[in-house]
Amino acid sequence: MLTTGVLDRRSRIDSFTFMAHRVCPWWAGYFLVSPLRRWMHDPAAIVGPYVSEGMTVLEPGPGMGFFTLELARCVGSKGRVIAIDVQPKMLAGLVKRAAKLGLCDRIDARLPKGERLGIEDYAGKVDFALAFAMVHEVPNSSALLADLHTALKPGGRLLFAEPAGHVRAQAFEATLAQASVAGFVLESRPTIRRSHAAVLVGRVT
Repeated sequence: MLTTGVLDRRSRIDSFTFMAHRVCPWWAGYFLVSPLRRWMHDPAAIVGPYVSEGMTVLEPGPGMGFFTLELARCVGSKGRVIAIDVQPKMLAGLVKRAAKLGLCDRIDARLPKGERLGIEDYAGKVDFALAFAMVHEVPNSSALLADLHTALKPGGRLLFAEPAGHVRAQAFEATLAQASVAGFVLESRPTIRRSHAAVLVGRVT
């Protein structure tokens, strides 16, 4: 079941604090799902190596679903994609696009809770997480990384990528250091066009 929920004023304010740092405006979501973007970032090529049928996948900052819809295709009818965005209009656009493709039953679209993702019900159940070009927009990246690590199963993977044009290499490395504190181990550095990228694995305790 795909849900967005109806928020009261206080809930909207609380959710806004999560990704309110240099957030991409909701109307830009239409440009981010443009078919032309596939020339640079092919969703199937980027997430395909990490996602398979039946998986549970987490995607913070999905916008209007550029990667979300491909993730939903990959996990199949028995899988689940949890998409969390601070902007209700972004999620509304995602919902509309998913409905047209018949993918609604695979996607759980949510707003975050304050500075936390609000996914306690998925703790230790996520196989793969995608944080693509969004961590630099979050005011408390340490909290985000901690939530991602908590959500992942032991050995689960996080594909973390940032746009090289907006995020300097030094800043990316600093975030990787935060990820290590959160419990992640660097597995690899895949090549993604015009991006800094890393695959992190949840530390097995």
